[in-house]
Amino acid sequence: MDKTYSPQAIEQALYKTWEERGYFKPSGQGDAYCIMIPPPNVTGSLHMGHAFQHTIMDTLTRYKRMDGFNTLWQVGSDHAGIATQMVVERQLAAQGVTRQELGRDAFIDKIWDWKAQSGGTITSQMRRLGDSVDWDRERFTMDDGLSNAVKEVFVRLHKENLIYRGKRLVNWDPKLQTAISDLEVENKEQQGHIWHLRYPLADGAKTADGKDYLVVATTRPETMLGDVCVAVHPDDERYQSLVGKFVELPIVGRRIPVIADTYVDKEFGTGCVKITPAHDFNDYDVGKRNNLPMIAVLDDHANVRDVAGLYTPTGESLPEIDGFDGTLPADFQGLERFAARKKIIADFDALGLLDKTEAHTNKVPYGDRGGVPIEPHLTDQWYVRVAPMAEVATKAVEDGDIQFVPKQYENMYFAWMRDIQDWCISRQLWWGHRIPAWYDDQGNVYVGRDEDEVRRDNNLGDTPLRQDDDVLDTWFSSALWTFSTLGWPDNTDDLKTFHPTDVLVTGFDIIFFWVARMIMMTMHFLKDESGKPQVPFKTVYVTGLIRDEEGQKMSKSKGNVLDPLDMIDGIDLDTLVNKRTANMMQPQLEAKIKKRTEKQFPEGIAAHGTDALRFTLAALASTGRDINWDMKRLEGYRNFCNKLWNASRYVLMNTEDQDCGVRDGKPSGELELSLADQWIIEQLNDTTKQFRHALDTYRFDQAAAIAYEFTWNQFCDWYLELTKPVLFNGSEAQLRGTRHTLVTVLEQLLRLLHPLLPFITEEIWQRVAPLVGINADTIMLQAYPQVQPQRFATASADMEWLKQVIVAVRNIRGEMNLSPTKPLPVLFKNADATAQTRLEQNQSFLSALAKLESVTFLAADEEAPASATALVGRMEINIPMAGLIDTAAELARLDKAIEKAQKEFDLFTRKLSNENFVSKAPTEVIEKERAKQAEAQETLHQLQQQREKIAAL
Repeated sequence: MDKTYSPQAIEQALYKTWEERGYFKPSGQGDAYCIMIPPPNVTGSLHMGHAFQHTIMDTLTRYKRMDGFNTLWQVGSDHAGIATQMVVERQLAAQGVTRQELGRDAFIDKIWDWKAQSGGTITSQMRRLGDSVDWDRERFTMDDGLSNAVKEVFVRLHKENLIYRGKRLVNWDPKLQTAISDLEVENKEQQGHIWHLRYPLADGAKTADGKDYLVVATTRPETMLGDVCVAVHPDDERYQSLVGKFVELPIVGRRIPVIADTYVDKEFGTGCVKITPAHDFNDYDVGKRNNLPMIAVLDDHANVRDVAGLYTPTGESLPEIDGFDGTLPADFQGLERFAARKKIIADFDALGLLDKTEAHTNKVPYGDRGGVPIEPHLTDQWYVRVAPMAEVATKAVEDGDIQFVPKQYENMYFAWMRDIQDWCISRQLWWGHRIPAWYDDQGNVYVGRDEDEVRRDNNLGDTPLRQDDDVLDTWFSSALWTFSTLGWPDNTDDLKTFHPTDVLVTGFDIIFFWVARMIMMTMHFLKDESGKPQVPFKTVYVTGLIRDEEGQKMSKSKGNVLDPLDMIDGIDLDTLVNKRTANMMQPQLEAKIKKRTEKQFPEGIAAHGTDALRFTLAALASTGRDINWDMKRLEGYRNFCNKLWNASRYVLMNTEDQDCGVRDGKPSGELELSLADQWIIEQLNDTTKQFRHALDTYRFDQAAAIAYEFTWNQFCDWYLELTKPVLFNGSEAQLRGTRHTLVTVLEQLLRLLHPLLPFITEEIWQRVAPLVGINADTIMLQAYPQVQPQRFATASADMEWLKQVIVAVRNIRGEMNLSPTKPLPVLFKNADATAQTRLEQNQSFLSALAKLESVTFLAADEEAPASATALVGRMEINIPMAGLIDTAAELARLDKAIEKAQKEFDLFTRKLSNENFVSKAPTEVIEKERAKQAEAQETLHQLQQQREKIAAL
């Protein structure tokens, strides 16, 4: 083995070998275990959240593969409709071409070309992370198999009257000209206004306080052109007499009624609310409850129409509403929505109807892709009637057929599912699964898997047909992911073997958008042999978010994004700054990000390797909680990898070409195991039990802590040191026993750690395996360590006692400032028979690790000479100081140290006694000073105690 651990030298070569030899494929033996990857968008690259989730999935997959399961980690990517279309449209725009100029078919060809060129970014990054997915089964949500599954589901749901087309309110992106999902809406806090507008009462009506108008408050005055009523709370005594009467709608001159509805908060504003069902989701619900018509005044571009759309509460067109034919005031026609807002306010002011204007902070919904405020917009869309499916999907979690980890996320799931609305599945895009519906010239709609089927099933002959231009929401195809990837609608062997899958690893933010929809779709279309709906997975492991070191969400706009590959390979400061500030349009923000990056990473980011990154992510994975990234932890686990590497070199240097007591994979020759050998075998067995339990219960943080504790503290710091007396002076049987223990414990430890640290364990195992008689090509197909019956019942207690003695002697050395290499005489007092036996049988360990010159047992009534003393239980450890230290010189050194510590303590005390400082300094500064004072006081106390001990010698 190389002297220095270099992950860059081993990782990519190892992965290439693993993949070429097909180690990631299902074995075909044992019980099935399957994880479906949440398909990353084909447009993107992996971020720290992906690295986190992939580490968890790969750890589980490698663990189960080694544990004898027929394991499949299904890989694939999502076509990411709107995101992908935007990428290619931007490329075309740079060439001065629009998609409309190209035409639909040519534009789709361009997207496929782009996917072929750039679609490999994510897959190459996954390989760098060590993901042991079956690449031969890679799927894409637009490939032929998944496209067929999408059509099949659409057609069947339509036949069951669970898919329908209707005019309803949706999130509309005026820039991208498409409906978008709630997940694609980003609410941004903005400083705006609330305008209080007067609506005159009709027919001479008056309010209780004698006013001839009602005041409504609104943040969107431009929609008043489409108002259909003013609503008040039914219990609001101020307005009860006005319910059923009318107001004159200013500017447009329509009469609209005053209605009562519990939606209104009578304590907010004036208690009067204007209702515009075609332009507000809450108003839409009020309109449906009260059977109110809808007036759509904004077009697809969010400009004021010439003629408003007039509709019934259920979306059918109306020729007029109470004599109003929809024609809007001429001076508003064609105005952009915010220009219309200014004109509305100006006109109200000119008419003396602007009651007042108030500054107001509110959250404005923006499309995360288009970057403009979204509009609630009344359009014809396709919907899934999800309530019947939601009932079944809810019961699956209630009955425990699907478990959430952590369990509290079930409540989030239930809250969504019990208040579920029909799902808008159509998008006004070109890239995606085109809706399998065709229209004739009369507007009749026909649904089928293809046009031939539509013509055949409906006897349409040569009737002209056109296919629906819309595509399906990306989440529609993703909802079929667990079974469409396994060959459905055909009843394939893979489907029968691997479905239902075992664990879904995902973020809490898509529990509704993806997890719930997968459960609904799967349980609707798949049944087990008894006819019971089949769940898509048995467990949902929900991860938190990876945040930066200050707890802020990582985002490009904040310039705090960390690339997992930069953690692996390293990156210099200039490149990191350029990467974080690329495409920044604001010089001020760019300078701020540059300054922050230079402060945080003055020397850039060093290379840490994949294993260190994976181990860090696992160690930080407290169940369901967000993670604040910690570079120091990453550095610490890079050191952990170094420690494992160096420990393995020590083992190999002392065992290669030596008799390790193994022949044909079995113990051979006389093996005499020392107490240390027996102890480390039992420690490893206990660690195996704890580690397996942690993985089985999805406590990856605990698994990492257990692995670290055993490897660093027990194996490296203690056991390897304890082997040296035997390796230097042991008999042949003792040598054989210790060498045997060294190689067998290390080999089992490597198998135990492999799911978390795949690369370094494989590299070391290749050298260690032959020493234990294993002739195999890879660690990942070896059996995972099992918990064994206890072999050495007293070893752990004996060894822990011995460690206490060694630590006690080492502490005395430190306290007395004695050289760590100077042999010391030790006198033991009150040592019972068990203690004496332990000491006598393990003198070689004591002499080597505690550096003892001699061991003497004192009688109970025998006084020890002037000594430094420590206790282990009742046993007293005495180290005579005569001749070991120059008492006068040590007292003089301590006096200087005490004087310095006293000055430091007095300095902090004076500072904290200064009322001027305490009253003006920030709380965190004062707390830091108090902590320093306490630390100085403790140092002073220890030095004074030490002086008393020395003076007493």
